[in-house]
Amino acid sequence: MKKFFIIIALLATTLAANAQFEAGKKYLSASLNNLDMNYSGSKGFSLGVNLKGGMFLEDNWQVNGQLGFDHVGKQDVDCFRAGIGGRYYIIQNGIYLGANCNLVLSEGYNDLLPGIEIGYAYFVNDKITIEPAIYYDQSFKRHSDFSKVGFRLGLGFYF
Repeated sequence: MKKFFIIIALLATTLAANAQFEAGKKYLSASLNNLDMNYSGSKGFSLGVNLKGGMFLEDNWQVNGQLGFDHVGKQDVDCFRAGIGGRYYIIQNGIYLGANCNLVLSEGYNDLLPGIEIGYAYFVNDKITIEPAIYYDQSFKRHSDFSKVGFRLGLGFYF
């Protein structure tokens, strides 16, 4: 009997998440990077903050824009980023694949970084999510020094 109630609870969670990925829904997110723990060859560790806003154009397909700020530890440099991207929610329980392209600007360094990510939108309630993600950003300037792999932890709002 206990297994039956667990299955019903999991099914209800999946159905609640399904309603959030419909066309016309809006999305807003704030995330920390390092707590976007990323590592690249020349920068060492860095700490960043991202804001992202988007909309579902079709069921499970989201487009978004983002703004961010990164502080690079080894070089004591501040970077600003702006970009566009999209997500596809593979399964109605919140697993998604994302792709984006960011323009990064700082003193003496400008770069274009296309990237990919895989993450999970864990619904705390019907509108708020905790979103851990692993990502990779590819540098056009110099791959070995400026490309990065990282972990991002975000808080998302679906309305």
